Amino acid sequence: MRALGAVVAAALVALSLGAVGAVAHADSRDDLVREQERNEAEREKVESSLEGVDADLAATYLKLEDAKAKLPVAQEKLAAAEKALAAAERKQEQVAGRLDLAEAESAALEADLAAGAEEIDSTRAAMGELARSTYRGDNAVTTLEVVLDSSSTDDFLQSYAVMGSAVRSQTQVLDDLETASAVARNQRERQTAVTARIGELKEEADAAVVAADEARAAAAEHKAEIEKIQADMTALSQQLEDQKKQYAGQLADLEADSAELAREIARIDEENRRKEEERKRREAAARAEAERRAAASRNQSRPAPAPAAPAPASTNFLAPPVPSVYVTSPYGYRVYPITGGWFMHNGVDLRSACGNPQYASAGGTVVGVRGAYGNGTHGNQVLINHGVVGGSSYITVYNHLSGFAVTQGQQVSQGQTIGYTGATGNVTGCHVHFEVWKNGATIDPMTLPGF
Repeated sequence: MRALGAVVAAALVALSLGAVGAVAHADSRDDLVREQERNEAEREKVESSLEGVDADLAATYLKLEDAKAKLPVAQEKLAAAEKALAAAERKQEQVAGRLDLAEAESAALEADLAAGAEEIDSTRAAMGELARSTYRGDNAVTTLEVVLDSSSTDDFLQSYAVMGSAVRSQTQVLDDLETASAVARNQRERQTAVTARIGELKEEADAAVVAADEARAAAAEHKAEIEKIQADMTALSQQLEDQKKQYAGQLADLEADSAELAREIARIDEENRRKEEERKRREAAARAEAERRAAASRNQSRPAPAPAAPAPASTNFLAPPVPSVYVTSPYGYRVYPITGGWFMHNGVDLRSACGNPQYASAGGTVVGVRGAYGNGTHGNQVLINHGVVGGSSYITVYNHLSGFAVTQGQQVSQGQTIGYTGATGNVTGCHVHFEVWKNGATIDPMTLPGF
């Protein structure tokens, strides 16, 4: 028997750190849905395999199997959460680094603007003093004055050069003022842009902190979940071992219940054979009587009616007890999932919800309506004797019913409701347990033409 816990697809943690991952998240959700369906089908098989096991022992086993199935899912979620946490922390560090750079740039711009303002103020002061001196005529020296005041050519050239230098100095001061003013304007614009970017980065940094905190909390939650699952598995494993010792005789009980049912079936089968032999004896006597009459008729030259030929036996007279046939546990030998012992599963388990009607597989006589109390592993049980068909004796058995719709000795027709699906007896969930006995031995119902 396969272990209940199948390999579970990874469950991604939804942390909106970007557009990447939306498709992956959808794929993961679909994988989880499919995995959940597979796990439900597998659990259904496990529940059927526990038929005949004490209910408390089976419940502990199922809890342990459920915990085993949950563990890889929780581990995958933890891995995804830790990956998301690492990404969130990287994002937080990157944003924090960009914010530090932006704030450093802002501080440098502040210093440059302050220095530029001082330079502009100094240049403007110099320009103001120059303008005032020029207005007063303190420095108003014309070219003619330079020529007239010069005592020689060399004196003229030197005086003219000094005057040109002064003019160039005034022009340079004006250029420097214009350049400083332009730089200051650019710096102020850059400062405005950097200030706006700092605001954006602060919001992004706050969001990154929140995302990191959420990812950290999710990782801690999944880690705690794993620790709890592991603790539950340890406790359930110990509980299961204790219960296995307490219910060591379950396999023997199941075999005893099966043997008792087999003896009852054998008794009914013997009765069927006795009746069939009696029927054949009567038919033989009827044929002999018909032949005697025919002979007498021939002597009297009058034809006698021929005996009726027996109706051909049907080989397709049994139908499933429920409309939709979905096998959750097949007919045949199987291993107890708890003790490991072999036992024979005499019927087939079919999926059916609690309370759904179950129908007579064929017409016959109800020869057993047994309540769950004192009926071992079978729970509420109905036995229908279909008599001898095609030379073989047939009896069908329906176990674990939640209620009855027939009574002992009642004649039923094919498709008539005989009871309702339940979970009585030693089972863990509602399902159909259906057996077909042919000539005192079970056969696989799924090999019949009607199935």
